[in-house]
Amino acid sequence: MNRNGILLFCALSCSALAPGLVEAKVSAEEAAKLDSDQYNCMGAERAGTGSGVAEFTGKYIDSWPGLESDHGYTPGPYADEKPSFRITAENMSKYADKLTEGQKALLQKYPNDYYMNVYPSHRDFGNKDWVCDTVKKNAVEAEVVHDGLGITGTTGAIPFPFPKSGLEAIWNIINPHRAWTEQAVCDIADVYSNGKIAWGRNKFMTMNGGNNPDPNERSEYQDKINSYFYTGYQLPERDRGFVAVGYQPNDFSSDSTQSWQYQPGIRRVRQAPEVGFDYPVPPAGLRTVDDDYVFNGSPERYTWKLVGKAEMYVPYHNFKANDPSLTYKELIKPHTFNPEYVRYELHRVWIVEGTLKDNMRHIYSKRRLYADEDTWMALWADNYDGRGELWRVAFVNYFYAQESQTFHRGASIYHDLNAGAYEAGYLTNERGDDWWRLNQKLSPAQFSPQAIARGGH
Repeated sequence: MNRNGILLFCALSCSALAPGLVEAKVSAEEAAKLDSDQYNCMGAERAGTGSGVAEFTGKYIDSWPGLESDHGYTPGPYADEKPSFRITAENMSKYADKLTEGQKALLQKYPNDYYMNVYPSHRDFGNKDWVCDTVKKNAVEAEVVHDGLGITGTTGAIPFPFPKSGLEAIWNIINPHRAWTEQAVCDIADVYSNGKIAWGRNKFMTMNGGNNPDPNERSEYQDKINSYFYTGYQLPERDRGFVAVGYQPNDFSSDSTQSWQYQPGIRRVRQAPEVGFDYPVPPAGLRTVDDDYVFNGSPERYTWKLVGKAEMYVPYHNFKANDPSLTYKELIKPHTFNPEYVRYELHRVWIVEGTLKDNMRHIYSKRRLYADEDTWMALWADNYDGRGELWRVAFVNYFYAQESQTFHRGASIYHDLNAGAYEAGYLTNERGDDWWRLNQKLSPAQFSPQAIARGGH
């Protein structure tokens, strides 16, 4: 399917939800199509395409041939594959209908440094039964409420497998099935146009109670808290000892992202001012708070449009980019994260576009997100400045984690095209035992202001 063949929806599908309107639920007949010969349980088309999108098999969940450990790094089931071809600045016109504007811009701006190794497409990783059951339940029960600032339904999986509006689509992107908990020490490389690298390092933890494998511990989307976060700075030296904790709510009509900070200079914990939306993320401010996962947080500042579905070359199955055998010297290159270790595949993706509302403020006037049809994880984002010109490009090197039985974020790349700089975050390649641990039991108390006050760090 070329760009001209993007599946466009009717006026209702492509418009944002009108203020105060409650979105209609999916009928029982439509919901019955989930997990059928036509659709998988996430509402994605099972069939492959003649142009190269693989058929969905879902044959692997928590194991696959050759897997040797129940946690930690694995090369994955496709490690022996070689690229089918490479997209470069010279041949990009041949593939233009399957490239994002950000990919084209990177190819043109860095013709000697950025390229795309394209591998065979695979769709072999499925979901636990309880995840599929939750999607089926949400299909007939979930609704967008509170003028688009909240949803109803059961946590642990997307609320809208057959989205009919931009708001339903963005709520899927906010709430895909992810790990219940994550823990790692993450390195951050901020690479400037002159080649200089500034390093950061964080002890990092999150807990999303809705993804708890224990059915007695899962919640509803109208419960107060969606997820907790903890980040403790180890580098740069000026920030060592600074700790931030907090939570993100489920419904933004009555709450907002809350954070508390321990500042070693004054040895006190204080509640932080607003930390959502376009608040710049340390150490360099090359991305915003809501750039995490390429988009997260409240959808309130944008009018969201469901553009449709298309075949695109997107980063996928990126086990190698997170391989502990690779050093940062090998990965962090001038102008871009080493493309030799980034795997692209042809997949169908949902395209969701946000346009800044007239009465709202944000450094991005428009965001275009590309979300995988099988997971609803946003793989790529093109972000535009106030003049409507492409400014920042972001993508996440997801890999399937046997420990959480779902795809997990790895090295996340944020390009500033104007500055000629980029940030590579969530790097764990050189962290040894502090590489990702997932779905290990944590408690809300570990993310509280009291916990960081007692810890004194």
